[in-house]
Amino acid sequence: MNVSATMNQPPLVVDLDGTLIQTDLLHETTLLLARQSPLSLLSLPLWLARGKAWMKQRIVDHVAPDYASLPYAPELLAWLREQRAGGRQLVLCTASDQRLADGVAGHLGLFDEVIGSDGQTNLSGEAKASRLVARFGERGFDYAGNSSDDLPVWRRAREAVVVAAGSSVAKAARAQGQVAREFPAATASLRTWLKALRLHQWLKNLLVFLPLLGAFRFESHLVMQALLAFLAYGLCASSVYVVNDLMDLESDRAHPRKRLRPFASGLIGVPQALVATVLLLSLSVVFALQLPPAFGLALGVYYALTLAYTFYLKRRVLVDCVTLGVLYTLRIVAGVAATQLPHSFWLFAFPLFLFMSLAFVKRYSELQAMAALGRTGAAGRGYLASDAPLVMAMGVAAGFCAVLLLALYLNSDVVTQRYAHPERLWLTLPVVLYWISRMWMQAQRGHLSDDPVVFAVKDRYSLVCAGLFGLLLGLAH
Repeated sequence: MNVSATMNQPPLVVDLDGTLIQTDLLHETTLLLARQSPLSLLSLPLWLARGKAWMKQRIVDHVAPDYASLPYAPELLAWLREQRAGGRQLVLCTASDQRLADGVAGHLGLFDEVIGSDGQTNLSGEAKASRLVARFGERGFDYAGNSSDDLPVWRRAREAVVVAAGSSVAKAARAQGQVAREFPAATASLRTWLKALRLHQWLKNLLVFLPLLGAFRFESHLVMQALLAFLAYGLCASSVYVVNDLMDLESDRAHPRKRLRPFASGLIGVPQALVATVLLLSLSVVFALQLPPAFGLALGVYYALTLAYTFYLKRRVLVDCVTLGVLYTLRIVAGVAATQLPHSFWLFAFPLFLFMSLAFVKRYSELQAMAALGRTGAAGRGYLASDAPLVMAMGVAAGFCAVLLLALYLNSDVVTQRYAHPERLWLTLPVVLYWISRMWMQAQRGHLSDDPVVFAVKDRYSLVCAGLFGLLLGLAH
């Protein structure tokens, strides 16, 4: 790099939202407000009535992001460090509130000057262009930006640096001035969206078919009702997963694997995520309306409890795992409501304890991962790394209680009346006992990811156990 040439260049002004970071701090801080002070959301319309800059300032009065964990644009950041090393003056100029801009600049230690919105003027578009011209003169600076709001600034800058812009914005920037450099945008592919919606988690919704399997009733109309219930639950669950990820942005960014999720990494923005949530939930309601009202009630309870988990219960020690067990069991309740098949207490008791055990597996794996990084606890949770042995003990106990409940069910009148060869079902006990024990053994050895569902789908031993269980169920009928 030619140091003298860099030093002779005019100041390089850099935008923040969507440029230096792959997200928008207004969106980020609003989400933080929703999580930390939800009642303050009621004040947003009143704040906005006094102007966007005033609203941004009031939000920052209540919350502040973790500047170290924000998804910075790596290629741009590396280039800015080169420019800085060459002696070039760097200026951060953003429509975000001044305090947020100062926080980002303080963390990075790159910028000679920081200019942000002050509660009166929203420093965007023409307002930003006028401020920079007043400070550096017409054509007296280069500017790095990303959106159509930056077009007035590029028009008055010497050179444009286009960062992660859409094709129409990039084309307009080229048409009105000299583009010195372009940093391409990372686009969210179909695979990215499927990952964001966690389609692999739809495997949990197969539980709605359990009443059919237990009753060994596979008439076409019952299968169709169960299929509609499966789709309704899948869409509803995906909508909540999106909300959950938005509420967990900071804690996910502190996690070794979750930081790569589409929302945490900034690959999918908050506005797109909110639109996806509404669409998914709307489609779920459409499917639910095709089923008996009892199913709609079960789905509504599931949705309400999942939101409570997202906003509050997930941070309560032990309550989170009990809630997850209940949420799994509600899927079976929904299957009964959709098909209107006879059911028994055992159908709900066994999976409640089984899935509580899996919830404890998930927490135990998270605590192991945090301990390996030298951290004292799981980010966004109430657990400490030192809780891991107790979490394992409770999880193993819950799993073995599930096996005991299965044994009691197999000895009940329900089984003897429903199956021609009920004695063959006793062979399912060692299968389930082995599977639960193996899951915990793998978790203790650090071989289990923080998601037991994903592990079970990929684990050949788990698949063999599932196949044996289904075979024995068929042989007993």
